[in-house]
Amino acid sequence: MELLQAFFSVETTAFTLLGYEISWLELVGTIFNLACVILIARRNIWTWPVGIVGVILFGILFYQINLYADALEQIYYLITSIIGWYMWASLKNRGKDDKKVAITTNTLRANLIWIGVIAAISALTAYALARVHTWLPAIFPEPADLPALDAATTIMSFAAQFLMMRRRLESWVLWIVVDIIAIGLYWYKDVPFVALLYLIFLINAVYGFVAWHKAMQQPEDEALTEEQA
Repeated sequence: MELLQAFFSVETTAFTLLGYEISWLELVGTIFNLACVILIARRNIWTWPVGIVGVILFGILFYQINLYADALEQIYYLITSIIGWYMWASLKNRGKDDKKVAITTNTLRANLIWIGVIAAISALTAYALARVHTWLPAIFPEPADLPALDAATTIMSFAAQFLMMRRRLESWVLWIVVDIIAIGLYWYKDVPFVALLYLIFLINAVYGFVAWHKAMQQPEDEALTEEQA
């Protein structure tokens, strides 16, 4: 039990790199989330269970370093990972794992609505985060750090995940913005392994945008449509 408690504490150091003490929680969580990205690029169904482990570990990590919105965000990823695992398994069972989904884009009007909604909800979330330690001190004993940035990246991530489930190209644009902000945020919070992970996520997001954009040029009969999926 003591070993388990030590593993889940950011105070337990796995090793020191250039003067920075990397906890086992950060190290293992980073490895699992990196593996998740690699697997999803290869369309391997194991991306979902691996990702579930990663989001659980990162949720615990973010809570301990007072990034409460990021910690709550992992719950959302946990739920969508379970749903994604089920959906991919269903496709494989129907013998359609060799098909690719059709990629679409939003209208200009839809994108403007998304931007407005994201901005409004981010502002409300930032307001709540800045005060949550006074409302629920037993759960959130310390003030949230950088609540505006934390809120913005969280809400954009929620939107990006939803748009990705709908096969919208704009999802990658949001992921690129989120990753750029997250790199600076996690570096500032002294978790460089997580910052490095988001740098890899950024590279993957740029690749994903280019790949999905190219996929839109393919004939529709070569892709598995949203209705079929």
